[in-house]
Amino acid sequence: MEAYEIAVIGGGMLGSAIGWGCATRGARVAVLDGGDTALRAARGNFGLVWSQGKGDGLPAYAAWTRASLDAWPALAETISGLIGRDCGLRQQGGLNFCLSDAEFEARRAIVSRLHNQGADTLRMVDRKELQALMPGCRLGEAVVGASYEPRDGHADPLSLLQGFHAGLRAAGAAHLPGPEVVRIEAGRPYVIHRADGARVMAEKIVIACGLGTPRVAAMLGADIPVRPVRGQNIVTERLPPILPLPASAIRQTVHGTVQIGVTQEDDGDPTPFTTTAHMAGMAARAIRVLPELAQARAFRAWGALRPMTPDGFPAYAELDGHPGAFVACCHSAVTLAAMHAGPLAEGIIAGRLPDAVKDLHPSRFARGQNVQAH
Repeated sequence: MEAYEIAVIGGGMLGSAIGWGCATRGARVAVLDGGDTALRAARGNFGLVWSQGKGDGLPAYAAWTRASLDAWPALAETISGLIGRDCGLRQQGGLNFCLSDAEFEARRAIVSRLHNQGADTLRMVDRKELQALMPGCRLGEAVVGASYEPRDGHADPLSLLQGFHAGLRAAGAAHLPGPEVVRIEAGRPYVIHRADGARVMAEKIVIACGLGTPRVAAMLGADIPVRPVRGQNIVTERLPPILPLPASAIRQTVHGTVQIGVTQEDDGDPTPFTTTAHMAGMAARAIRVLPELAQARAFRAWGALRPMTPDGFPAYAELDGHPGAFVACCHSAVTLAAMHAGPLAEGIIAGRLPDAVKDLHPSRFARGQNVQAH
């Protein structure tokens, strides 16, 4: 049975970032991953590095997000070096298109609230200013304006995940794909039992396995509520440049493809399947924004399940009564990657999570009474 300093349960975007962050700081790390059929939210990520709308009602989340945006350029440089190519980060601003006066006013209200919570560069732009931001972009007649955040951007999420795994290897960490975790023996060290009988021993553990978080956290008596929210995506053929800035539901990648999405289907259905009705709705709205897309061929469409807490915000904690056992859950693992690989990993190594996430503790949930803030 191998012994490690830190074992991360979950090899998706969140767990890999944490594991890599710990390993690059000298910890002996194992990342316990699922198999090829695992329902990975990382496969369905839209790729935005995004602050718009994040933290409305919870300023700590907004601040955590803005700090990650500031740290992303350094992360992108490192990840690009690890994979030997550009990981696609472009932070030239981001948009949330409004296709009616009613949408514009509703968005304005959100922007106003976020201004009061520290989002001082987020603002509304009318159609004329929007067109000036994107000279040469042919917008549909329905577009009346947008919200605009100059610090937002996007990246290639699959390159990011590949970079984390390359970084894990380079740092000497163990990547252990395989069967699910079925039991955790509490103590120092913790002993993690897998369905095939394999065991992993570690002084500290991090539960970061997305939709599997409630089941695994319950092995240590913790109640972490997470539900599946389906998201669907469409990718077109490669096109000439038609959209210079990414938007919340449409972006042109560095490869020229246009990605359209992403739905928020919170119907309790734990399947990642695509549906014609949602695909048609997404495509129709995208064409209203960019009429040129009406002639584009869709090459790929897929769905994925994202882990969502009751309020939609991240949750981080050291579990009450289990020193060295941490839980992390979020649906914005690309945006927050720099924080997970940086301050959060540092806090896990130190045995104390950073003060910046104190208000992101799951004790804020009504049924989270068996975890204690640190």
